[in-house]
Formats: sequence, structure tokens, C-alpha cells
Amino acid sequence: MTTRSNDLPCSFDFEDARIRATVRELLAQHLRPSAWELVKHIRDVVSGASPSAIYRALSELVTDKGFTNLERSYLSSLADSGDLRQSLGGVAAPSTLVESGIDDLFRRSIFYRSSRDFREMIEFVARFRNYSPYNNMLVRLQNSRCAYYATEKDWARRFGRRITEDARPMLILAPMHPVLPVYDLDGTEGPPLPKELREFAKFEGRWDPKCLERALDNAANHYRIRIGFKALSMTLAGFATTRRTPDGWSKVRIAIHDDLDAPSRFGVLCHELAHVLCGHLGGDEDGWWLDRLGLEHHAAEVEAEATAHIVASRLGLRGSSASYVSAHLREGRPPEAVSLDMISKAAGRIERMARSTLSRREPKRSRGSGSATPL
Repeated sequence: MTTRSNDLPCSFDFEDARIRATVRELLAQHLRPSAWELVKHIRDVVSGASPSAIYRALSELVTDKGFTNLERSYLSSLADSGDLRQSLGGVAAPSTLVESGIDDLFRRSIFYRSSRDFREMIEFVARFRNYSPYNNMLVRLQNSRCAYYATEKDWARRFGRRITEDARPMLILAPMHPVLPVYDLDGTEGPPLPKELREFAKFEGRWDPKCLERALDNAANHYRIRIGFKALSMTLAGFATTRRTPDGWSKVRIAIHDDLDAPSRFGVLCHELAHVLCGHLGGDEDGWWLDRLGLEHHAAEVEAEATAHIVASRLGLRGSSASYVSAHLREGRPPEAVSLDMISKAAGRIERMARSTLSRREPKRSRGSGSATPL
């Protein structure tokens, strides 16, 4: 993008300043709206704002040192996207898949929050909040997939669970002790966990199993996303990371729990793909998805699970999305930062990945140097 020259008429200055202030206010609230949502909000606040004024103001903000690197990266990826050009050019926002489905999901999530199952799950999870942030960091460094941990005594006293013979201890700091061994939930056995923790990734229904195969192929060939299945914690269904593989082939890697059945693998895959395509892990240098890194955690999780719910429902599957989303609602409402436009766009992309074969694409850095072959 280019910045405007200093000799533009002063009549532009007031309008530009109001647009810039409007965008600053949005970013100060940790919002990362889509192009259509941003343009609409600007025009609601600054009545009559022209496309050129909006583009001009955003151009200046991209290099504004008053913003954080994350904020400038979001504005830059938005400015370079085709979405912004379309929204400023008067092209209508993509058709929305989400209204009825998202309304149903939120209704069921609100209802679930008042249920006994929800209370049991929250009580169970809340018992693990007795450790300091520093100890949580130490455990994460030793076992990045650890969801819950406690001492051997705590597992027995609080949960009636015992440590397995092959459990590997992790070390934390504790008063009166140099170090204290703690154990991951996976290293225990005993009474069952609350149902909602055991089945949080369960999807089932009548569907076409080839949807999973097509989605995996399209993720690799169209988006350069490497997907693998591996043993994970019993409370971790999957994760996505931008950490590069040694060969540098993939833009993003996704891991799915290998114990899940095919419908559940697909539902979890939709959730992780949504994190990528909604920009929660950051932007893509080829502009294949926006950079919305920095979106607050609850909003990101609602967007990802709502996307998975929409796609799975349209393909004949029903999962535990209501219980998952319920933990991220605020007073029965989704976080303000949730973008229905981003959910709609990600859901449309993922559904196309499941229903048809998309064209193979090469990143800009690979074009002309021969194509890479996915493992």
C-alpha cells in the first residue's frame, strides 16, 4: 500500500482522522473484523466515508508506530487481501452460512450451561487451578500436551485416581520442597472423568466418509497444510502449529488424535482448519488467509468450534459443540470479537474441501523452482 502525499487538500484530513480513530478504537478492544465488517463499521461511524478515504487511512495506519506488531500485521494482511478491495468496490459480502446454525448452537450452549453436566465439568477443571503460572509454564515445557496435572496425593485424595506404573513425573517448584513431582492425567487410572471431558471431541451421524479423505487431500494440495494422526493426551483432540517441518514443505501442521473414529477426526479437523483459515495462528505470506493473531482466546475458540459445527451439521454430523462453546460464552453471549463473517467464510472453504477436489496451488516462493511433493 502507498501512503498519501503531504500536499493533499486539508478537507481530507478530518475525514481521515475520524477513520483512523475508529480503527484504533476497534484494535484497542482486541477486535479483528473481516474486511466487510471493518468497512461497514467505519461507514456506520463515519457517515459518507468514501472508499478512497478508507483505503488512504488504512494505508497510513499500516506503518503507524503507535500500533503493536500484531496490529500492524493484521492491517497489512487485510490491506493486501482481495476482500478489502471487493468490500471497498461495493461487492456484497459472501453469502452467509451461519445465521440459523450459529443461533441454534448458541441456544443449546446457553441451555447446557445450566445443566448438571456443565457444573460437574467446571468443578473438575477448577480443581486444577491451584498451581502458579510459573509452575504451569514449567509443566508445559516438560509436556506441551499436558491438560491437567496434580501430585500423586492430590490425584488420590481429590479424584480417587492412582498413578500408573509407566507414568513419567514432571517437576514443579513448591514451598518447603526443592522440587515436587506431579503427573499428567494420562499417567493416572481410576474413576471415570466427567462425561463432557471424555466425549468432548465426539462427532457422529450419517455422512459420506469420503469427506474426510477429500479434506485431507485438499488441505495438502490446495493450502499446503500437513495433517498427521498421533497419540495425544486423552483431553487433547488435536492442535495446529505454524512450526515448520525440516523440509519446509508445509505452511501449517495439524495433528489429530489417532484414537478418534472417522467422524470425530473430521469434526476435530474442521475445528483446527478453522483456526488456520480464520487467521488465529497468524497470516500467510501468499495471502491465502488473513493475519488475526492476537484475537482473544475465547473469541478464537468460539469461531473455530462454530465453524466446525456449521460444516459438520451440513454434512450430516452432530457433535458436542454446544458444551465446548458454552465454556467460552460470557453471560450467555459470544465474545464481541467473534466474527460471523470469518466463520461463514471459513465454513464455506472447509465444506468445499470436503465435497470436491480443489486445484493444486504452489506458494509464491516455490513457483518456477519445481513442485514439492507432500509426504
